[in-house]
Amino acid sequence: MRPFFLMIKTELGKTYDVANQIAELEIASEIYSIAGEYDLLVKIYLEQEKDIGRYMSEMVQKVSGIRETNTIITHHVF
Repeated sequence: MRPFFLMIKTELGKTYDVANQIAELEIASEIYSIAGEYDLLVKIYLEQEKDIGRYMSEMVQKVSGIRETNTIITHHVF
């Protein structure tokens, strides 16, 4: 399994709704509310052979209330 992080901007007032929808999908290991340019930081584990772009399209982008995402692909854990 390889982790990647997803930073999410939500529609105004929708941060908790988006976080709850992601939690209900059971696709994230951790979901954090954050301050700054983005509203949520989500840690997701994906099997090595799975395509992150396809996963994002099929699983994450169907969540309502998301305005923008930034995917951070990891390479090595220390």
